[in-house]
Amino acid sequence: MDHNQTKNSRAKRNEPDNSIPLEKLPPDALITTNAGLSRVVEEFRGKPFLAIDTEFMRERTYYPQLCLIQVGDGTKAVAIDPLAKNLDLEPLWSLMRDESIIKVFHAGNQDMEIFLNEMGGLPSPVYDTQIAGLVCGHGDQIGYDSLVKSILGKNVDKTSRFTDWSKRPLTDRQISYALDDVIYLAQIYPIMLDKIATENRTNWLDEEFKKFSDTATYITKPDDAWKRIKIRHLKAPALMRLMQLAAWREIEAQSRNVPRNRVIRDETLIDLAGTAPKTTSEFSKIRNFPGGTDGKFVKPVLKIIQDVASIPESELPVIPSRGKPVRPPQAVMELLRVLLKYTTDHHNIAPRLIASSDDLELLATDDDAPIRALQGWRREVFGNTALKLKSGEIGLAVKNGKIRVIELS
Repeated sequence: MDHNQTKNSRAKRNEPDNSIPLEKLPPDALITTNAGLSRVVEEFRGKPFLAIDTEFMRERTYYPQLCLIQVGDGTKAVAIDPLAKNLDLEPLWSLMRDESIIKVFHAGNQDMEIFLNEMGGLPSPVYDTQIAGLVCGHGDQIGYDSLVKSILGKNVDKTSRFTDWSKRPLTDRQISYALDDVIYLAQIYPIMLDKIATENRTNWLDEEFKKFSDTATYITKPDDAWKRIKIRHLKAPALMRLMQLAAWREIEAQSRNVPRNRVIRDETLIDLAGTAPKTTSEFSKIRNFPGGTDGKFVKPVLKIIQDVASIPESELPVIPSRGKPVRPPQAVMELLRVLLKYTTDHHNIAPRLIASSDDLELLATDDDAPIRALQGWRREVFGNTALKLKSGEIGLAVKNGKIRVIELS
């Protein structure tokens, strides 16, 4: 059977189309020595871009444990083993800081967090193909497998997806799986870049990439930790207790490098904030409190609750009024949703890049709403048309099963 027949048969069976056959895995595919790292770093110097990916473990730690770093330039791809004995990663960090090389990721938020923790800063400049997919017709959060299939027509090998990347030695199959991520990514990036430039949409993603490149995106400040907890209505004293307890838990989790819920679970924090136990014996009534009345966290939690009790009422958080909200006219909302769908389908972009449901609600009641849809290119693409729809200058109609915008006299 010739190569094309083999490829077609593989596609029909939906099997992975490995870019590096296992029997052809280069001997330097896995970098474990300082000499090997220095050599490949010099090879990558001067490249216009590098595709970057990482493998890590996080189930038992607060901070992700970096287990592998993959780098590819479209011709060569290597996996760097940060767990190798005496391996100094500074040459790699220098490469990540090189402003002349674009570092390309896919859904790279966790990768960026890892680099921030490991090298003390973020790679720069950066590009994310999942973000770029918002203006390339790939939806809100397209997965890597789907993107590879859509653009390259290839199936990604998933056999090593749930491997324990901290265990050594790594198998050839694991290394091949890891390298495929940056090999395909290096092929995808120029295609997406050219498509976006051809359609004059390069600046459409500036806001998204700015957030992606912002250090603050990857740092949880203890004082903000309570915002991660899903809560309903709490009175001011209880909310203050939750805020202080969540901050304490965040510091505890960071210092011990364990997941937040390994310290105390969210629902337990909410229970503590609501019931505010005043004595050790009352902790027996707190669901899932670690160690019960003998737990090592009883004293620090009691102190937090006591400290909050001494805070003047004027310094407690202000709870927004729960008066009946002003709801926008439902008919206007429905029309705006249809117009947004029409606009994003027409331009082949993701709806969330233009406006959220909350944005549409504000727009429905306020022509000067402080939303992205009424600013910059979004106003040109959608905002101005939405305002015309609201003022009765245009209407929406259906012809041959498709939405049309029509001018009204």
